[in-house]
Amino acid sequence: MDSNTRQIAGIGLLTAIVVILQFMGSFIHFGIFSISLVLIPIVVGASIYRLKAGAWLGFVFGAVVLLSGDAAAFLAINVPGTFITVLAKGTLCGLLAGAVYSVVSRATSSKMIPVAAAAVVCPIVNTGVFLIGCMLFFYDTIAAWAQGAGFDNVGAYLIVGMVGVNFVVELLINIILSPIIVRIISIGKKTA
Repeated sequence: MDSNTRQIAGIGLLTAIVVILQFMGSFIHFGIFSISLVLIPIVVGASIYRLKAGAWLGFVFGAVVLLSGDAAAFLAINVPGTFITVLAKGTLCGLLAGAVYSVVSRATSSKMIPVAAAAVVCPIVNTGVFLIGCMLFFYDTIAAWAQGAGFDNVGAYLIVGMVGVNFVVELLINIILSPIIVRIISIGKKTA
């Protein structure tokens, strides 16, 4: 099998994993949002196949979030803002994970440091773009939610009440599992 065929098959497999993990991940909640286990195959794809694959996998992640109902609360408030936020956060987290992997891999001979760097960037971008989208498109609603939850500060509510635990769990899962999975795939490539 030539390398182009392997790449198409690999990205196709990771795409299927993204879809399955996102639908399954919507059942795992800490707080009001689900944990995005799907960031792992995005980091793996961005590390192995680079920027375009990372962006594609992130876009698929965003599309599945919209289809799965995870964004229903936001869709009821602002449909265009929800689409922009969800698709941008997914696409950018994959794209920037691939970019960081490429930059760091040129700066080090280590195979795992670039993957770990991509594994850190992916959830940071995913959560960061989500927070920006919340402020741009849903501020009034978020402010009402914050007040209802007893928070005086909308920013504190966003960080502590909405994304805090989810972000930490996603970051730790990515840092631990992404390099391991890429390493296993690399070993498999050498023996194939």
